[in-house]
Amino acid sequence: MTKFPRLRTPLHRLATAAVLLAALAAPAAAQPLPAGWQAVVGTRTLAPQRLAPRLPAQAASDEGVTVRITDASRVVTGGDDVIDIMEALGLGRLVFAAPERSVTEAGQRARQHFLFNRTTGAEGILSLDGTLFIGNSLRRHGKLAATLRTTGLPALVIDDVQPVPQKLRKVAAVFGLQREGEALAQTLQTQLDAAVAVGKLLPRPPRVLHVSATGGGGKPTVGGRDTAAAQLIRLAGGVNVGDAAQAADYTALSNEGVVAAAPEVILLTQNDLVLLGGEAGLWRSYPTLRQTPAGQNNRVWVMPDNQLKVLGTASGAGAIALAQALRALPAAK
Repeated sequence: MTKFPRLRTPLHRLATAAVLLAALAAPAAAQPLPAGWQAVVGTRTLAPQRLAPRLPAQAASDEGVTVRITDASRVVTGGDDVIDIMEALGLGRLVFAAPERSVTEAGQRARQHFLFNRTTGAEGILSLDGTLFIGNSLRRHGKLAATLRTTGLPALVIDDVQPVPQKLRKVAAVFGLQREGEALAQTLQTQLDAAVAVGKLLPRPPRVLHVSATGGGGKPTVGGRDTAAAQLIRLAGGVNVGDAAQAADYTALSNEGVVAAAPEVILLTQNDLVLLGGEAGLWRSYPTLRQTPAGQNNRVWVMPDNQLKVLGTASGAGAIALAQALRALPAAK
């Protein structure tokens, strides 16, 4: 029996590394944090464009097929990274349906929301009455996109596990905006290069543990090797300790595993902090975190969701901010 997505209506809709470092990374916080905690926020993400699709367009799906797009008025999206890039191109208004728990503004304001997982069927997506489907995972959306195309619905997959500038170019091409996408991709690449340059100045790679309230279907988890956060941590010069869990995505880590990981920094997003229940909720969800070097030093860093959990246009600013924070860590004793 095919499972349909669960719909709901929302309640509310280098130049140089040094120069970019100063411009893109600065301490800021959406709300006051517990004493001793640190907000790590890149303050200058790519400026949104004001563009309209140039259709019809031919675009390549990461499955290896070319898709013709003639109508992008109601886009069904498979993830926040695609939505983020659409926002940067000025196309957020075209996001018609988005997964539940989207952290992007356009995703939250979409007219339809659905539960997207491996069991999501083509019938459910078709029932949304979109004019275009863009998935963001070959593993989850490859077969779905192929089935959708057999019904006449243009469907592509732009896999999330690839360099962000490349992903930006591909999403822009879906809307016939290759030239504009290339300009944004080059700017983003400059930012990412600046973060790498700062990370290379670190005397050693600090061990960072990314925790999440939502990565494992609502259960406390840590970020595995292919998560956006893991890639950002490595880019900024750190070690993502969740890699040792041998999991690609978010996964649970035992209390003993948390202690053995010995993170020097605990990293989470603003939204996850709220969902966990604040400071008390973090320590309650991960009771042995206090026994780690990060917990003993109360070294908890909080980042915006779109800079840590989404590989998109804010990744450059977020990576520089994180690299700067890692560089400012005290020397190990």
